[in-house]
Amino acid sequence: MSGHSDPAFRDEELAELEAVAAALSRSPRLVRLVRYLSEKYFQGEIDQLHEYNIATEVFERSKTVFDAGEDAIARVEAHRLRKRLKEFYENEGRDHPVQLVIPSGTYVPVFTRQNILASSSSGLPTGQLDSITDATTEIKAESPDRPRVHQILGRLQRARWFYPLLAAILLIAVSGIYLISRRSAPTSGVSAGSAPPPPSAVPAGASSSDPQPIRVIAGYYGRPQMDSAGALWLADQYYHGGGTYSHPTSFLARTSDPLLFEQWRDGDFAYDIPLKPGVYELHLYFVTTDRTTDAPSSFTVRINGTMVLGGFEINSDALGENIADERVFRDISPDKDGFLHLSFTSERGVPVLNALAVLPGIPHKQLPVRLVTQPTPFTDHDGNFWHPDNYFMNGHESTQRQQTTGSPDPNLFSGERYGHFSYAIPVDTRDRYTVVLHFAEFYFGPHASGVGGTGSRLFKVICNGETLLDNFDIFKEAGSLHALTKTFNHLKPSAQGKLNLTFEPIQNNATVSGIEVFDESE
Repeated sequence: MSGHSDPAFRDEELAELEAVAAALSRSPRLVRLVRYLSEKYFQGEIDQLHEYNIATEVFERSKTVFDAGEDAIARVEAHRLRKRLKEFYENEGRDHPVQLVIPSGTYVPVFTRQNILASSSSGLPTGQLDSITDATTEIKAESPDRPRVHQILGRLQRARWFYPLLAAILLIAVSGIYLISRRSAPTSGVSAGSAPPPPSAVPAGASSSDPQPIRVIAGYYGRPQMDSAGALWLADQYYHGGGTYSHPTSFLARTSDPLLFEQWRDGDFAYDIPLKPGVYELHLYFVTTDRTTDAPSSFTVRINGTMVLGGFEINSDALGENIADERVFRDISPDKDGFLHLSFTSERGVPVLNALAVLPGIPHKQLPVRLVTQPTPFTDHDGNFWHPDNYFMNGHESTQRQQTTGSPDPNLFSGERYGHFSYAIPVDTRDRYTVVLHFAEFYFGPHASGVGGTGSRLFKVICNGETLLDNFDIFKEAGSLHALTKTFNHLKPSAQGKLNLTFEPIQNNATVSGIEVFDESE
């Protein structure tokens, strides 16, 4: 693959490269990176601009052991470079006739020429010229064959008649796209050449005019995926900006749905999600893995322009890597234009997102959480849906069918999580919550194994440092194979928006069969 710097403009581009290098002089790593990218561009070797070469030739990673799936150095530094270039052209470089950008999703430099567009656009206002320039950059950045498109554009730019024609065409196109986007959902999230994913199915009994859930896996472009509860998750859509990567991992804690955490959207990006009027609940899903250990993830999240997470660090929130993290926000509504606007912007690291869900909500109250410690969902006699076991760490799941008494829903007690384990249940930080725990003694006592009885199983239950149960003995209170329910009110979530429930053995294993969480807000 050959390069395509036009000789007629090369001196201008080289001069702009030197100006950029001078502006970045306090960041030698970024200077090395921008010079390397530009050198490959000028030498006609843009096909060599990929993560492996950048990591090994610019940042001196070992050529024998470097793995792009484990080391994000190229993406992290490219993100920093894009941010610094943006700042440069918003300030001292804003009047430069030639400007250098590195579009998201590629490492190929793009030199835009402000003066040529201005002289050939028949007096178009500055704002429209900026839109045209941005549109040109996006064409280069979003094409499935970026080097080929870049090469074609380079050839066309040699014809001076090209710019007046381009300006007119792009102005019409940008206007048309804007009008269409106001009437329908944005579709820029669908990769070129692939069909748009199907809309969410309307639940049985629901009207098409009712608000419907939207579930999206960030950075994913395949067919809809079904989670352990039977809900459909769509390919990435409604976004603009950022890049994507994938990294399946062998183990993730605190999730029964690892498929939600195998893709990422990263960089500075936003979502504009079309919503019907109403109240919704937003769930955001994050994880960092051993691949992103060297890439700090401190960033800001805004909903309709209001900051909801500032200085957000996933590892701190989840208490480690390879631990699924979920944040919940109630009372979410579309903005005045009918869209829910989410923005993810960098602070000290690269923003990332794995998935998001927008669910029809309850005004001023979070939706109830119901977990059954079994691998499949459960619907109780009142029609309430219980999600398969989730948010746990450690312990063991037993699915031996037990016949219990004392409950209108004996199947709720058909399994248990036992051992020494914990749950981190995500909730909105603003409220207080009621937690209901469901137990049954499956092992000790004459009606179970015939072994032991009172005092055979003792354990504690702690919520965010507050002891809910101590020396708890299921058999003593309910006997064996009999349902027992304990309710705890006015529990305060952690600063990370979690109800952290710890089940700590004292004698033999702790156990639980079901967990419910109710928002106490009126």
